Amino acid sequence: MDKDLEKEAPNVVTEAEFRMLVASGFQAEIVCLGETYIKGSVWYGEWIIRVVSSDRTFGKVLSVNVRRGVAEPEQIKFRAFKTINGLCSFFQKVGFEHMDIPFVRGGRTVFSLPPESATKDSTD
Repeated sequence: MDKDLEKEAPNVVTEAEFRMLVASGFQAEIVCLGETYIKGSVWYGEWIIRVVSSDRTFGKVLSVNVRRGVAEPEQIKFRAFKTINGLCSFFQKVGFEHMDIPFVRGGRTVFSLPPESATKDSTD
């Protein structure tokens, strides 16, 4: 994983926070963490999603809580998408109408919700 992303580890948002932020005007950014490849008819790779302000002064990575065991605390990890199908499904559920996916390591693409989607409750 990129060193810059590791420095950002405390700057994470849950899926619910991500949905609220993009509905209020923040942008979603897809970051490709490695080279992509196709197997059968499915594209594989590793992508994370960040929520960023339009002036790029604020950014947080979408995360998930991972339970390790009863006696161990939860661990926060970046939510990584391993297929384009999973990435597209997530974005569509949030309310995005199109995608432009980076295929090379370090590639980034930024999206905004359409104006009519930003006014709806995006937690449907």
